[in-house]
Amino acid sequence: MLFWYGDGMDGWGWFAMSVGTVLFRGLLITVAVILLRTMGRPAERPSGSRPTTSAEQILGERLARGEIDEEEFRRRLTALRSAQP
Repeated sequence: MLFWYGDGMDGWGWFAMSVGTVLFRGLLITVAVILLRTMGRPAERPSGSRPTTSAEQILGERLARGEIDEEEFRRRLTALRSAQP
């Protein structure tokens, strides 16, 4: 039985309890920080994998950037669609 004033804990007992409390709280804070950081990150893609983008999307992006004109866009789009099964 632990008494506030008396024979409960004396000397090193209070020190050990204080250190244990600080270590336990530090452990809880560390776990919380790790969980928050992990949950906040976007999912990582495996190395070497590229995002899936269709050929038509790439062609549309090139038209939007001005790399190709509308005539070339339509010609290549027609060629893409006729080549697909």
